[in-house]
Amino acid sequence: MAKPAETRTAGRKPVAKATRSAAETEKIRAALAARRDELRAEYDQTLSEITELQRERLTDSAGDDQADTGTKTFEREQEISLANSILERITQVERALERLDEGGYGWCERCGNPIPVERLAAFPSATLCVTCKQLEERR
Repeated sequence: MAKPAETRTAGRKPVAKATRSAAETEKIRAALAARRDELRAEYDQTLSEITELQRERLTDSAGDDQADTGTKTFEREQEISLANSILERITQVERALERLDEGGYGWCERCGNPIPVERLAAFPSATLCVTCKQLEERR
């Protein structure tokens, strides 16, 4: 492994960052890119399903009362919320890829400490270590 590089960020204590080998970086990049592609396919499929359901609802709305209309509106909002959630996850993975290119992947954006490998394995686009994430969730 290469020598750790000393980094300093405004308001943070210096943290030694170990550099990854090119093979490790490429393995992470491939995994993140595969996840991004998987999410994009899921997003495209969800949009296709929403479009089809909208088409069906438009042709099958004759005789709907207020309850039926309300139910259809609620279902449509749920579907759109799901699509937006997938889009947000795509954005997170793309941001992780950017951080990988910049050398900040695997390091907490708040305290600068390394993010545990187990956390990155479970949530590859994590930007905060467990401690900082817990503090954020308590707020």
